[in-house]
Amino acid sequence: MATQFDPNNAQNLVEVRRPAFAVKAVEHAQTYWNLLEKVNPRDLKLTKIDDEIFEHAMKEFPELAEDNYAKLTVIDEDWMKSDSGKKRWRDFIQQYEKKVKDYNFGSLIRTDARQEYSETNTIFVTRIQFYVFEIARNRLGLNDRAHELAKEEAAKEKEKAEKEKARAEKEKAKKKKN
Repeated sequence: MATQFDPNNAQNLVEVRRPAFAVKAVEHAQTYWNLLEKVNPRDLKLTKIDDEIFEHAMKEFPELAEDNYAKLTVIDEDWMKSDSGKKRWRDFIQQYEKKVKDYNFGSLIRTDARQEYSETNTIFVTRIQFYVFEIARNRLGLNDRAHELAKEEAAKEKEKAEKEKARAEKEKAKKKKN
C-alpha cells in the first residue's frame, strides 16, 4: 500500500524548482509589457540615464542605425553572440557596473519589436542590453506597434473578465432563486 503524500514534509525536486533569476526575468518582462500597454513608448523613461545609454550605444554600435534600424527592430542574435560581438558587448556592459542597478541581471527581450513576448520571439540578454534596445525602440517609434498590441490584449482580457463576472452573477442569482 502506498504511503500518504504529505506536502508539508515534501522536498523540492531540482527539476521542479524554478531558478530565481528566471522568475525575476519573467516578472520583469511582464512588467515591461504592462508598461507598454499603459504608456506611449515614446514617453517612457526606463532609467535615469536613458539619454546617456542611447547615445553611447549608437556611438559604440553604429550598425544599430543601419538599414532603417533593422538590428533594433529585429535583434540579430548571431551578430550579438559572434566573437567580436561578445567582446564589444562585454566592454560596453562593464561601463555601467556602477551606473545602472542590476546592469548584468538577465532579462527577456522580444527579438522582433513589432510582436509581443512569446516563446519564439524572446531571447535572454543582460539588463543593460535590454535597456539599449528598448530605449532605442521607444525613442525611434519601433515599439509603437507593440503598444497597440498590448492595449488590444488588455481590452480582450478586460472583456473576458467582464463576461466571466456577468456569468458568475447570473449563476449566483439563479441559485438564489432556487
